[in-house]
Amino acid sequence: MFGMKVNNMSNNKVWLVIEKNTYGSSPSSFSVVKNHKNIDEAMKYKLCLEKLSDRDKNQSYFLASDVDTMLENVARSHNKSVENGSYYENHPEVEKPEEVKI
Repeated sequence: MFGMKVNNMSNNKVWLVIEKNTYGSSPSSFSVVKNHKNIDEAMKYKLCLEKLSDRDKNQSYFLASDVDTMLENVARSHNKSVENGSYYENHPEVEKPEEVKI
C-alpha cells in the first residue's frame, strides 16, 4: 500500500489544529486540539483559539494535514490565481501568456 493512492482517500481528508507550547528553554510540546474534515472550519477554530490566547505568547496554533491534501489545496489555489489574473499581478516577473483562439 506504500506509494499507492487509496481510491476513497479524498473522502477521508482531515485538517488538524495543532497547539504548540513553549516554556523557557524546555523543548516545545505539541498537541492536537481539534480535527475537521473542512479547512474553513479548521481555520475558524484556529483563529478563535489565537484570539483567546493573545495574552499568552507561549502558545501558538497551526494547521496540518496529509501531504495529498496540502498539495491539492496548493494546486487549486495556484490554478485559481492564474485564472483570475492575481498570480501575474503578484509575480510581475512572470509574463501572462496570450489567449489562443481555436
